[in-house]
Amino acid sequence: MSNCAPTTCETCPSPHAELRRLGSRSDRWDHTVALAGNPNVGKSTVFNLLTGLRQHTGNWPGKTVSRAEGAFDLDGKRYKIVDLPGTYSLLGTTPDEEVAREFLLFGKPDVTLVVADATCLERNFILLLQILQITPRVVLCINLLDEARAHGIDIDTRGLSRELGIPVVGTAARRGEGLAELLSAVRDVATGAFVCARQAPEFIPAALRDAVGKLSQKLGATYPAMQNPSWIALRLLEGDPRIVAALKNGEFISTP
Repeated sequence: MSNCAPTTCETCPSPHAELRRLGSRSDRWDHTVALAGNPNVGKSTVFNLLTGLRQHTGNWPGKTVSRAEGAFDLDGKRYKIVDLPGTYSLLGTTPDEEVAREFLLFGKPDVTLVVADATCLERNFILLLQILQITPRVVLCINLLDEARAHGIDIDTRGLSRELGIPVVGTAARRGEGLAELLSAVRDVATGAFVCARQAPEFIPAALRDAVGKLSQKLGATYPAMQNPSWIALRLLEGDPRIVAALKNGEFISTP
């Protein structure tokens, strides 16, 4: 398997995939993509570009938060894309944050596509790094490149990919710029052709590192498929009621 970013590596370039937009027809699919990002970063534009929809929405079960789903076909494989609510964090303190975090933990997305605003990238990284603490299977879409260029901002997507250990793609979704590279990155992460090697910074307070380490070892032994035992351990030590409930009712047993 290649560890080269599909959008930047000259030695193992990924062929551009053929997109067929399926609108809301997602009765069956091969891969699930979660679409995440801050508000007002062009996330809906990316969603519509991939699916051909103009936001087909409903509500999340038991929530007043709107839910948008669509689908696209890529090289004969169907992808369902779920547009998560726009949030600035995953702390779970608002209904939008709770819905987004819930889906990333238990919705089993094969890829989380994080859309960020190229004109204020640093602010968008708070959510990105929190998502990387939950799952390594992430593609970063740096959108609004046209606006960034107009402000004299140049972004080194190759360098970011190396630093983060995930594919990083620059786009201007309103113009369709970067679409082929974005599709290749999503496909490669979903199929395992690109193995993400996330490089998330230390997020555990020093006073809790020993306790988190011991608890995460126990979680890893009990739930071998759990991708984020350290993050779960920290949430348990903080008394997060949703994580405690998930552990008690067995939701983590089937977590990929």
